[in-house]
Amino acid sequence: MGNGDTRVRGLAARAGGWSARHRWAAVGIWVLFVVLAMGLGSAAGRVDVKDSDQLKGETHTAAKIIEDAGIDEPASESVLIQARDAGGKATDADFRAAVTAVVKAVEGTGKVTDVTSPYDTKTISKDGRSALVQFDMRGEADTAGDRVEPVLKAVEGVQKEHESLRIEEIGGASMMKTFDDAFGDDFEKAELSAVPVALGILLIAFGALVAALLPVALAVTAIMATMGLMGVVSHVMPMSDTANSVMLLVGLAVGVDYCLFYLRREREERQAGRDAQTALRIAAATSGRAIIVSGVTVCVAMAGMLFTGLAEFEAMGLASLMVVAVAMVGSVTVLPALLSLLGGRVEKGKIPFLHPESRLRRKRGGNRGGNRESRFWTAVLKGVLAKPVVSVVVAAGALLAIAAPALGMKTQNLTLDQEFGDSLPIVQTYNRVNDAFPGGSEPAEVVVSAADINAPEVTGALADFKAKAISSGASRGPVEIKLHDAQNLAFVYVPLVGGSDLDKAGQSLDKLRDEVRPATLGKVDGVEAPITGQVAGSKDFNDQLAGAVVPVFAFVVVFAFVLMLLSFRSLTVAITSIVLNLLSVGAAYGILVAVFQHGWGASLVGAEGVGAIITWLPLFLFVILFGLSMDYHVFVVSRIREARLRGRSTKDAIQHGVVTTAGVVTSAAVIMVAVFAIFGTLSMQSMKQMGVGLAAAVLIDATIIRGVLLPAVMALLGERNWYLPKWLHRLPDLTHDEAADAVAAPAARDDEGEPLRV
Repeated sequence: MGNGDTRVRGLAARAGGWSARHRWAAVGIWVLFVVLAMGLGSAAGRVDVKDSDQLKGETHTAAKIIEDAGIDEPASESVLIQARDAGGKATDADFRAAVTAVVKAVEGTGKVTDVTSPYDTKTISKDGRSALVQFDMRGEADTAGDRVEPVLKAVEGVQKEHESLRIEEIGGASMMKTFDDAFGDDFEKAELSAVPVALGILLIAFGALVAALLPVALAVTAIMATMGLMGVVSHVMPMSDTANSVMLLVGLAVGVDYCLFYLRREREERQAGRDAQTALRIAAATSGRAIIVSGVTVCVAMAGMLFTGLAEFEAMGLASLMVVAVAMVGSVTVLPALLSLLGGRVEKGKIPFLHPESRLRRKRGGNRGGNRESRFWTAVLKGVLAKPVVSVVVAAGALLAIAAPALGMKTQNLTLDQEFGDSLPIVQTYNRVNDAFPGGSEPAEVVVSAADINAPEVTGALADFKAKAISSGASRGPVEIKLHDAQNLAFVYVPLVGGSDLDKAGQSLDKLRDEVRPATLGKVDGVEAPITGQVAGSKDFNDQLAGAVVPVFAFVVVFAFVLMLLSFRSLTVAITSIVLNLLSVGAAYGILVAVFQHGWGASLVGAEGVGAIITWLPLFLFVILFGLSMDYHVFVVSRIREARLRGRSTKDAIQHGVVTTAGVVTSAAVIMVAVFAIFGTLSMQSMKQMGVGLAAAVLIDATIIRGVLLPAVMALLGERNWYLPKWLHRLPDLTHDEAADAVAAPAARDDEGEPLRV
């Protein structure tokens, strides 16, 4: 078969061609870029999102007032002292002795300040069986977990001396330490295990060590470069640890996928009899172009997070966008250079027992065109294309049924017991405190700012607010007021009726904001009194996220549609790609609700039904999945379109495109599912929800959507797949119609002898 010079046009083809001709320069530039990015990032340091920038609304206002005043709120701790039997009371002599012992013990550590007795602060439960000794940790709140150990041991010592009572500590510092001890290594283990898992799957897919290492190496260097860039960019838009973890996930997934697409095509063309140079040129013009189209689409999807107005989401969106862009550039530049340098050595390190059929084909003199078509998908496609109507009805019906539970989705920030279950003793303490003092473990915090906090009208309004908060039914008390005279601030802590039930606590918060505050503090001129706290933060987050859903969805869908329209110059392809992606996301939502909200089959994934989906997950999943789904869609449709340009009928092109991409799509999907499933093994329910949701969606997308629905829908549409109204012909042509496939067959022509435009 001829290997004549084939001129191609298009960014990917030109980039690949330049890199192959200037191999050492391309590799050197990439290495220099990675090193410079890491060096600049290290020198610049990373600026993280401040508490005051996390949310908008009252939570933001309160955090800003505290920050501007220069007040570092300490980590507050409480010690629950509770009679084990119903007859025990806080007035008993033994109970009073225990309270005194706790106060003395925690003060003796030298790690705490402002220790208060429940007999002074009236923090005694309504039934008289429970009391709270309260204090603050010395030093910064962020690091209080590192210093709380002596205090916990002191409290344990008092417990041993008073076995008739339950004496347990809980608070910001003790929870921080407990979670770090129990789950601190979870994320690190998950992130570190993702790379060897991906490498193992690639070894199976390629059967050769060097070929398997290339995608992992490119993905890891892309992640390293992006980490450096995040440090530089953080001085304009602050980043976070969460954004870093999401960036690693997305970077590994798309980085490996893009290299996998490119490398598989290059190997396929070489097996078909092309020389190394021609095989590389064809891979650049076809898979390279698909990578650019997919990468730009994924970047657009990630950019949707920038429209939420939530600092954490904006950080995640920008970090993900950057790593996708870096991985995309690396895949179409340095990868061709490496393949050109390695040549046949890319097959080094063969695994003896993998792919024996490829060795057998070489012994027999080739593989008849080089396409290792999947026997499984060939059989599936035969049935799908024979009865496309039945296939569409069954597959779409199944996905709609799976998506149905999503109609009853309930979202909220998970409480401590929902997030961790009863696996930790501190969670049981949390529940006991909330039962005895509803809302006491996480009270609403009113930040009162005035020109003179000690002015009579202000102190009177504070007293009225304290009384009305209880009389209105929003709180059962005790309401505590802390004055900061120098900064003219007062912090009012209000335990909310409803406690850990966020729905009921939210109603109490609404009473404070809408009834109590306007009737008291709101009547004093010049007074600001935003209400913050865990319940308020959850409500403000939900409200802001709800307002962001429509613009984010609209932005992602519209821009993805436009990109698909310009990239394939087909109105039909653009519409079907959006519909199929939405169906995939809907099915993922349905699985999440069924497993984590209702508990159906939750034990199969080591989870439990907690009655809700964590608030941030639906929008996060939509953006991530919509972007990642485009990987497979663009790759498969590009191959179908390429076969159609070669002169195959649409039905034959569908068959060819799906079965020849089945191997690489399956390998890519298995890697993504495996990496995401690792996060499903973490102890936190929110991480389980994210991992299971992402893994399930990718699995559905790579099988039912790309293997059944896409070919069935395209078979039904026939030539209408390539429909573009005349009035849209003036749109920019981004298809490039690379002619690299002409080395295999002459381009298809219409009745007038003109090249067929698909």
